[in-house]
Amino acid sequence: MANHLVPFLIENRGVRGFAVEITEGIPELLGWREYSPDMLRLLGHALAATPLLAADIGEGARFNLQFQGADGQALKMLVAQVNQQMQLRGMAKCDVGTEGDFQKLMGGGTLACMLEPKSGGADRYQAMVEILGDNLSEALEIYFAQSEQLRTRICLGASPTKFAGLMVQRLPEGCSDDDWVHVYHLFQTLAEPELLAVDAETLLRRLFNEDTVRVFPARPIALQCQCSHAQISAMLLGLGEEELQPVLTELGRVDVTCEFCGKNYGYREVEVRELFAAAKVASDATASQTLQ
Repeated sequence: MANHLVPFLIENRGVRGFAVEITEGIPELLGWREYSPDMLRLLGHALAATPLLAADIGEGARFNLQFQGADGQALKMLVAQVNQQMQLRGMAKCDVGTEGDFQKLMGGGTLACMLEPKSGGADRYQAMVEILGDNLSEALEIYFAQSEQLRTRICLGASPTKFAGLMVQRLPEGCSDDDWVHVYHLFQTLAEPELLAVDAETLLRRLFNEDTVRVFPARPIALQCQCSHAQISAMLLGLGEEELQPVLTELGRVDVTCEFCGKNYGYREVEVRELFAAAKVASDATASQTLQ
């Protein structure tokens, strides 16, 4: 299982955690955009962090880690999304050749954790994350401490061939101050090169060799886009026929490119007309049934 999320519990310390490893599908999903090494590393950190943050999401929900740049900022947007099935995707919009450290790339913008529930479920949840610290790990740790009141340590790593992450959290019960200090200091010894160099279970054995670590079955992660013809069709219907008319008049077709994977969805004019005609028939049928 090349891409996976590994839950674990440090039983004698009252600390839970998750490890993420992603090695397959990186060029296929991200290769259509040209990212500088600094941008690829930041996006890789975000893609590694997102399954860690979303490990407990409910059925049918989707979690987003989303950044919006300020006016004039080189990094315009960065999004990493994962659903309950652990289908993961991400992308960044930035000026060509954008480089810099975490604060240079993201400082001044807005970072948010967003939970989109299953359709018909509870209200959408959004929490803002202050862009503090020297890297994304530190910003997310500060978010957990301030917003969730949950002691958390995170380490993230990214290279052109592997994204990885490790997170530990102090449980409300069963973890004394001494236990957390012990785990905290061990975690402090972990750096990005080591995180990328070994597999998750080997890393856990090395890092917590004096403790009782219970590793649970890994959950597969699919690094792939979730776009589909049905989703794009729904988006076009949402825009409306009048909005699309100028494009049809000029080009005789509508082309939509997925921002995440670069796949193009093309609709000839006759297909657009058929799409709206079918939607009208379905709407009229629903209205008729409601009246009856």
